[in-house]
Amino acid sequence: MLIKPKMRDKETLNTIVKLINEGIDKFAVIMRHSDRYFSTKASMEPFMGLTEKGKDYALSLGEALPLKPWPKFFSSYFGRCIETACIIDKGYSKRYGRFNGHNVLNGDLSPFYIKNIENALKLVNETGSPGFLRRWFNREISEKTMENPEKTADTIADFLKNRLKELKRGEIAICVSHDWNLFPLKEYKLGLKHEDFGAVGFLESIIVFEDKGDYYITNYQKEPVILT
Repeated sequence: MLIKPKMRDKETLNTIVKLINEGIDKFAVIMRHSDRYFSTKASMEPFMGLTEKGKDYALSLGEALPLKPWPKFFSSYFGRCIETACIIDKGYSKRYGRFNGHNVLNGDLSPFYIKNIENALKLVNETGSPGFLRRWFNREISEKTMENPEKTADTIADFLKNRLKELKRGEIAICVSHDWNLFPLKEYKLGLKHEDFGAVGFLESIIVFEDKGDYYITNYQKEPVILT
């Protein structure tokens, strides 16, 4: 039986507001898309959009964002991520009447680490997603099927750092991605194992920011630590 992920929009918003209140006015946010439809057919996976509930949560998150820092949007190539980014933007624009530019697609926010989708899905069906992730992180899965997990975490962290470098003061990058893109960051950069800290919820996020020349990473479960 499929266990529905929790909604973590409030945790994401609270972390953003906390950083702003601490004087951080430029940061990059990577978040999982909102509540989505699921399919048992692997070929349909890229095309599964948001549920009506998921659209409402994304819109509400956009409306709840502070006016500043101004958001710039990035997303995975998958439809549910594009849809989430555009609806969050819609909620923000609805409240503040500001155009934020167009959503930018990027492969580092997509499942680039899956090298053989058939083998990966077979393993997921055998062990379940939590068991598959642990095998991946323990390097028990061939790199012909899945990219090295620590290299994956580094690639995603570098993407966030590069977005951060491009931002001006008073801007944030909101990058909509997948739970499997957040899990390696939690495992290798935050030290948060999914067995202890749970699955990545819908609209759950991780934030990277710079302070006094150092890069930091944080989420609602952990205070900022230096990004290695």
